Amino acid sequence: MESFITFTNQSQGRDRIFRATQYACVLVKYLLRKDSTRKELLQKLRSLESNMSSGRKLFRLGNTVNSIDAAKKTLYLSDPVLRLCLTVANINRALYFICDNVLWARSLGFLKGIDKERWNLNANRYYFFSLVMNLTRDVYVIAQLMVQRSRERQFQQKVNQHLNESPDVACVIIPQLDAFLFLLIESLKNHPAVALDTIKNACDLFIPLDKLGIYQTNAGVVGMCGLVSSLIGILSVLKTSLKMKP
Repeated sequence: MESFITFTNQSQGRDRIFRATQYACVLVKYLLRKDSTRKELLQKLRSLESNMSSGRKLFRLGNTVNSIDAAKKTLYLSDPVLRLCLTVANINRALYFICDNVLWARSLGFLKGIDKERWNLNANRYYFFSLVMNLTRDVYVIAQLMVQRSRERQFQQKVNQHLNESPDVACVIIPQLDAFLFLLIESLKNHPAVALDTIKNACDLFIPLDKLGIYQTNAGVVGMCGLVSSLIGILSVLKTSLKMKP
């Protein structure tokens, strides 16, 4: 109960709850779109989704400064790949929040002269680049973990035992591929934060891909991916050991 209270007292925690609710509405709307008897429910879901989206914009007002501060900190990382990926990701995230704040101000009538479509397009581009860099970081970290695990003598014995115990699988799947997947699973087994962050970023990537027209899916896929990534985000805030560092 104490961890939940601490979670809801954080703006980041409230944003995660609002985001999960928002994408749950998107998913349920898609599933009920052909049900003519649920028109009233669909209207309520649209209203709830809109309210959640508006509420999240308030929670994100200070995120530009946070992202810039995070970018300044990642400049001092010793690993050059992590330094590049995280700094570029945070800069793009800051630019995304600037666009998001401008669009929010326009919706309130403060900046009527701006081109909504152009700013929305730029926001999605910056969000996309931020996710790509974060995913690149995830892949790099996973590769490092796999290299470290493969060098362990105990693991080599485990791989040989796995391949010998699964002759039927080896006939169907290329042995090298089977060994690779086994190494991947074994590497991530003791690093759930890396696995969860990769899944979260991969799910989030479908959102800007769809909005930018690079890979269009449907509202159901966007809603499901947004909901899954939001739940992982909630879990990482509730349990800090599941949050990717750095």
